[in-house]
Order: sequence, then structure tokens, then C-alpha cells
Amino acid sequence: MDLKTQELVNKGEMLPLMEEFYTIQGEGAHTGTAAYFIRIGGCDVGCHWCDVKESWNADLHPPTLSNVIVNNAKKYANTVVITGGEPLMWDLNYITSKLQSEGIKTHIETSGAYSFSGTWDWFCLSPKKTKLPLDRSYEEADELKMIIHNKHDFRFAEEQAAKVNSNCQLFLQPEWSKKDTMTPLIVDYVMKDPKWRISLQTHKYLNIP
Repeated sequence: MDLKTQELVNKGEMLPLMEEFYTIQGEGAHTGTAAYFIRIGGCDVGCHWCDVKESWNADLHPPTLSNVIVNNAKKYANTVVITGGEPLMWDLNYITSKLQSEGIKTHIETSGAYSFSGTWDWFCLSPKKTKLPLDRSYEEADELKMIIHNKHDFRFAEEQAAKVNSNCQLFLQPEWSKKDTMTPLIVDYVMKDPKWRISLQTHKYLNIP
């Protein structure tokens, strides 16, 4: 990467874009709503069950001008979801200000393990045991989405729920490869403790991106 490109990346005026697409939000509080997804490359959180491991190496995804990404998004949607990878590895102040200046709502899905940046209409925090969120992400979270891969994850979910703000919506989501085993346990858990809600990866059931 040449020096000029690196400077633009550092300022968030370019980002390592993996993919962008218009689809239906499949998970969490906004399930079933249309959104334009921007997937940014780069992640070192290392979830073994990650279904986009090809996003981990940012060097595989060419830096793209944030203005170009914004222009693409505004052709399709009034809501953008920035995800990864781990999007907070990058400075997101520039792209979110540009999106909002176009009247586009900005949502993020993040582990919260990197410094907070960006201006958000919705902040979905999905903590991982391998690299815990920073304090600011707990404060900002509108939604806590906990992935349940085994029974021990319920304890981790409660530990994380104790750290978010009082208005944060709480979701338990079965890890896809364990959904048949874990979904019944999540149903029982939510019925016993209704502060939680169930999130399902409905986009996978619908066979859409």
C-alpha cells in the first residue's frame, strides 16, 4: 500500500471493503427490515465458528474510497449496516458522517473490542470471549447480541448483560452449526428470564445474503 493510500485509510476516507450488498436484516432487533450491508475486512478476534473467515485478512480486500461506498449505498437504502470482520478496527467517523448527511441511518455490528468511532443510530454489540469489549461499547450499546454455542455461553451472556446500559435490548442467538441443540435451551432460558429475546439467523433460513 502506498503512503497516500495509507494516509486515506488512517483517516477513514478509504476502507478495506470486502463486500457490499442490499438485503434483509436477518438478526437481532431489526430482523426483517431492508438494509444495505457494508462488510469491512480485518479481524483478529478469532471466533472459531465465524462464517466469514475470509474477512479476517484486511490485506485481501482493496482499500475503497468511502465516498464511493456511500454513493453505492444511497442508490438502494435508507439504512446501512457496517459489519466485518471487525469494523471498529478502522476509523468510521468519516463514512458515518457522509452517510448521515445523505439521510441514511447508520447501524453497526461489532465485538466492541476496538476504540469507538463513528456516529450511530443503532449500535449492536456482540462480545466475544477471546477479545472483550472496551467500556465505551458497553455504554453505547442499543442491542446486546450473544451467540450461544454451548451451555457455558449462558453464563458469559449474563456477565455481559450486567455491563451494558439499562436501555439495551438483550438477545440470545444460537450459533448456526449448533442451532438444533441450542435453540430449545435458549427457548427455555428466555421463558424463565424474559429480559432476554431470541434472535435467529433468518437470512439463512430464507437463503439470502
